[in-house]
Amino acid sequence: MEPRLDSFSSTSLQNNVLSPRTPRSTVYRKFEAGLDGLGENDEDELALLDEEERCRYARGLEMDDGFGPVGPPPPVSGEDKRAMALLCVLYLIQGVPVCHATSLVSTFKFSTGSMPFILQNHLSYSQLATFALSGYPYSLKLLWSPIVDSVFFSSIGRRKSWIIPMQLIIGTLMLYISLNIQRLMDDPSQHVAHLTNVFTALVFFSATQDIAVDGWALTLLSPENLSYASTCQTIGLNSGYFISYTVFLALNSETIAARWGVPRLTLATYLRFWCLASYSVTVWLFFKKERKEPASDSGLSIKEVYHQIWAICKMRHVRSLMLMFVFGKIGFAANDAATSLKMVERGLAREDLAIAVLINFPFQILAGWLVGSWSRGERPLRPWLLTFYPRIGFALSAMLVVYYFPAPPLSAGFFVFLVVHTVLTSFTSTIQFVGSSAFFTRISDPLIGGTYMTLLNTFSNVGTMWPKWFVLKSIDMFTEATCQIPDDSGYLGEVATECVTQHGKALCGDVGGHCLVTRDGYYPVTVMCMVFGVLFLLLYTVPTARRLQALQTTAWRVSF
Repeated sequence: MEPRLDSFSSTSLQNNVLSPRTPRSTVYRKFEAGLDGLGENDEDELALLDEEERCRYARGLEMDDGFGPVGPPPPVSGEDKRAMALLCVLYLIQGVPVCHATSLVSTFKFSTGSMPFILQNHLSYSQLATFALSGYPYSLKLLWSPIVDSVFFSSIGRRKSWIIPMQLIIGTLMLYISLNIQRLMDDPSQHVAHLTNVFTALVFFSATQDIAVDGWALTLLSPENLSYASTCQTIGLNSGYFISYTVFLALNSETIAARWGVPRLTLATYLRFWCLASYSVTVWLFFKKERKEPASDSGLSIKEVYHQIWAICKMRHVRSLMLMFVFGKIGFAANDAATSLKMVERGLAREDLAIAVLINFPFQILAGWLVGSWSRGERPLRPWLLTFYPRIGFALSAMLVVYYFPAPPLSAGFFVFLVVHTVLTSFTSTIQFVGSSAFFTRISDPLIGGTYMTLLNTFSNVGTMWPKWFVLKSIDMFTEATCQIPDDSGYLGEVATECVTQHGKALCGDVGGHCLVTRDGYYPVTVMCMVFGVLFLLLYTVPTARRLQALQTTAWRVSF
């Protein structure tokens, strides 16, 4: 079978650009320049637009940014409801492995969410940092998304050509992990590289599936209901997070199993279940007909798409935006990466943490709906910018909570405080996500919307992911701990001089000692992150965000 090439379309439905059915052309450029810029030679291009689209874009000129008042949403057809259900299921399946692999304490939770809590008693923070690398492919999918979006087999379908094999590979990898997880978990410190490689592959194929699912949503849903694609993504991914973090940690707990008299859910059983679910959804996809997409608007090859990405990156405004998003989140990076692990280390039961996240789940979904109106209009970055202050403030309060963490069992009042703190922290994170999404949608060139949107989202994702490795490595580097032996007068062998690495901790335990931490690296690392975050916010992020937000949308356009 000979693969086809098509132009690059949107691969990030967190920030969607609503595309009309009619192919786009350079006439949109002239709409932006003003109606007077249209000449007699443009009649053929104008004929490509129907009357409704011409009126809409003409009104968009008068409103500058096109974010004027909107009318009531149209009703959702039965076909769109079925399409939305399919999208939710696909994002849910994708969310089980990916949502566990791309963040330690935020949206995605398997390889770097629930897995670190399982591995925490066996690995040092440096080893957890190595394992956290498994989440990076999801933030770097821009590098191969043009290939996924452009190469396909017509006989199978543009999106199903990728989704079906990715689903089969994901299911097979989860089956492989389930069959070998017991061996790997018996001594995980000796298998860190193998665990990291397996979960990196799992995340890579899940991210590839995400590219195809995002692109399929552009034609799976009707144009008037395309905005629901991001809703399906939010519901699917957060449901995957909820099931694979809250539910799994609770059912995996020996305490809950003994208290309620239910069998304990092992990691191997859990992964086998999702392996079967992935295979079942793949069978379902074979019977789902894919709507044929129109021919490419611009006829770009894969090489030309990569040239587009490079041309966008060379723009001065885009470089400023990249620096702002890549370094702007360092202020609360230590809080995102390590605070939950530290609370568990200080005595917070994993079951209590799961309950706190369970309570936060509906608030997180509700917040996504509520803050949408805050980011409309000409200043979508304003709520994103203002929320930096409470996010850094919550990072400071979280550090103080860890420092003054009471001895277990926790009182009801303190647990309520933790839940409220979790909800408020999550709410500020949601505000920033929606604000950045609205800004990306506003500045993206509709002629190359897919390339533009994916690139901008990559900046944001990389800014979230890259500090985690350095944070976890730095915590071990700044930590000072020695092995204390109650009575070593009769001991003639080697005494462990450090209790930071797993080797040192094991050696200390072998001689009957215990590790005494004289300096916990979590605190200096958190303070350094917050200091850098505040300085970068005041000296660069605030002035840069105001300058970029004041630019006309035409300043973000690239000529090819």
